[in-house]
Amino acid sequence: MDKPRYSLEGRVALITGASSGLGARFARLFAAAGAAVVIGARRAERIASLAAEIEAAGGRCLAVSMDVTDETSIIAAFDAAEAAFGAPDVVVANAGIAEAGRSVDLPADAMRRVVDTNFNGVWLTAREGARRMIKAGSKESRRGRIILTGSITAEMTGQGDAAYAASKAGVVHLGRQFAREWARLGINVNTVQPGYIRTEIDGEWFDSEGGAKQIASWPRRRLTDISALDDPMLFFASDASEYVTGSHITVDDGQSL
Repeated sequence: MDKPRYSLEGRVALITGASSGLGARFARLFAAAGAAVVIGARRAERIASLAAEIEAAGGRCLAVSMDVTDETSIIAAFDAAEAAFGAPDVVVANAGIAEAGRSVDLPADAMRRVVDTNFNGVWLTAREGARRMIKAGSKESRRGRIILTGSITAEMTGQGDAAYAASKAGVVHLGRQFAREWARLGINVNTVQPGYIRTEIDGEWFDSEGGAKQIASWPRRRLTDISALDDPMLFFASDASEYVTGSHITVDDGQSL
């Protein structure tokens, strides 16, 4: 019998920003689909706990301390991944931060922090991933998959979202540029754009009066469930997406309409 279409058996996946939220969800998801998973983040205790959880469930997982704003840290994480499981052929550039504030009030340092993590960090991670994929095998046999985490804010405007939204808009175009450059090398690059999901970044906001008003303004008046990202992520990571590169998929329950 053929393996399931979304199977990740034999794959090695490296995921950044995996200590909580989307990254932790993706790590559990890919491990359950058969991939050996390397999880990177700055919060070492959290990723160690997640790795233990995944291994206890029968998966294979390595936790590595990783700062996506530091190129040396990224290279070290890929080195550790290769030593443990082989070169990653699935890379999820997911790490991100938010700094809310109106443009006229936002400190320059806050803007730099957001861009350094959300944009430069994605570029550095994807670039290193592509380099390892290119080095690991011929383009005829290569099945590289790079997935970037964007946001629906990339295509919207909102009060206080300038830094975050602009950084995510950059990620979407970066994904298309990577896809064009690496297509003939057997590397597919796609972006997933989640809607508003309850995470550590914005959980308190959605419990506030302002957050409740925002939810009430959406067509379905609800937050996006994190599980809605499972199928798109498995699709982009697996052989099922062989003919899909340079695309982005929005999973927001109509919030951006």
